Amino acid sequence: MIRRSPFFYGWYLVGITIFSMMLVYGVRNSFSVLFSPILDDFGWYRGSTAIMLSLNILIYGLSAPLAGLLVDRWKPRAVAILGILILTSGTALCYFANELWHFYLLFGVLVPIGTAFCGAPVLNPSLMNWFGKRRGLAISLGQIGGGLSFAYGMLVDAVISQWGWRPSFLVTAAIVLAVLLPIFLLFFYYRPEDRGMKAYRADEPSATEEAGEVINSAAPDWTLRTALRTHNMWLLVLSQFCYWGIGNYLVLAHQIKFAMDAGYSSTLATSVFALFGIASIGGQICAYIADSIGREKTVTVAVVLAIGALVALISVKDTSQPWLLYVYAICSGFATGLFSPNVVAGMGDIFHGKNIGAISALLLTGTGIGGAIGPWLGGYIYDITRSYNIAFIISMASFAVAGISFWIAGPRNADKLRAKMQRISISG
Repeated sequence: MIRRSPFFYGWYLVGITIFSMMLVYGVRNSFSVLFSPILDDFGWYRGSTAIMLSLNILIYGLSAPLAGLLVDRWKPRAVAILGILILTSGTALCYFANELWHFYLLFGVLVPIGTAFCGAPVLNPSLMNWFGKRRGLAISLGQIGGGLSFAYGMLVDAVISQWGWRPSFLVTAAIVLAVLLPIFLLFFYYRPEDRGMKAYRADEPSATEEAGEVINSAAPDWTLRTALRTHNMWLLVLSQFCYWGIGNYLVLAHQIKFAMDAGYSSTLATSVFALFGIASIGGQICAYIADSIGREKTVTVAVVLAIGALVALISVKDTSQPWLLYVYAICSGFATGLFSPNVVAGMGDIFHGKNIGAISALLLTGTGIGGAIGPWLGGYIYDITRSYNIAFIISMASFAVAGISFWIAGPRNADKLRAKMQRISISG
C-alpha cells in the first residue's frame, strides 16, 4: 500500500535531518566567526590558521566514504551515535588548544571524523531510502539545516562576546550532545523497512517505465565499483569539488575577516554570514522546483547567482556601500541553497540503491579535497597580495566549472543510464 499520509514517518526523518545538519555543521561553519579572535590572540598568518578549516574539510571528505560503507553494511544508528561522541569530544577539547598543531589535530582531524559519522553521509542516504518519489523535495527540506548552521554563527558570536572564544567550543559541544544523542537513540531509522514500511510512493512507476521501458527489478543494483566506472559519477564529484570545495569554502572561510578589513564591525560581519545561511534556506525551499523543471536548469540558476554574488563582494572597498554585502549574502546563500540539494538528489537519481550511502559519500570526498585547497588558498593569496580579489575570481571560475560538469553528468538521463546498466548486466 502506498503511504500518502502527511504523517508518513519519512517526514519525521526530514525534521531530524534539519536539526542534525544545523548542529553538526554549525561546529564547522562557526570557524569564520572564530577566525578573527583566534588570529587576534595568537597573531598567526591567515593562510596557516585557515589550514584548520582546510584540514577539517579534507578529513571529512576522506572519512565520508567510510561512513557511507558503514551505514550500508553495519548499524546506521550506532555509526551516528559514535559520530556524535567523537564530534563533541573533539570540539570540547579545542577549549584547551594553545598551538596550531592542537587545532590541526582536534578541529582538523577529530571533529571532521565525527561530523562524517553523524552528518550528511548518514542523513542524505536515509532520505533517499525513505522517499521513492519527491526525493528532491525531501532532500531540499533536509538541507535547511545546512543553511541554519551558518546562522548558528550568531550564537557562537554571542558566546564569544560574553565569555570569549574558548568557552564557545564547550557550548557548541554540549548542545550537540544534549540534543542529538536522544534524537538518534529514539527516533532515527535509516530505512523504511526498519519500521515495516515502504518508501514514499515507492510503488509508482518511474518516468522510464511510464514511457514504456520497463526496468528489470531483479537486475543487479549499482555497486560502488560499477559507479566508479561511469563518467557521470566523476563529473558529479567534480561539480561538488568546484562549487563547495574551491568556490564556496574559499570565500566562507574569509568573508567575515574580509568585511572587517573593509571597516565593518565584527557584529555586522557576522550578521551578514548569518544572512547567507538564512538566504540558503530560501534556496533550499525553492530547490524542489528541480523536480519539475530539471536539476540542470536549477543548478544553472544557482551558478549565475553565485558568480553575481562575488561580483558584488569584490566591489566592497569600504563602509560606504553596505548594501553590497547584503546583495552578496542573499545571492550567494540562495544559490548555495539551490545547488546543494540538487547535486545530492542528482546522485540519488542516477545511483539510487542499497549502496547509495557509499556512492553518495563520494560527493563529500569531492568537497573534502576541494575544501583542503579553498580556505588555505584564500589565506595564502591574501598573505602575499594583501587582497582577496584574485582568490574570489578563482571562486567564480570554479562555480562555472561546477555548472558545466553537472550538465554533462546529466541526472536528467538517470533512468536511461540505469536501464543501460541493467541490460549490460543481463547480457553479461
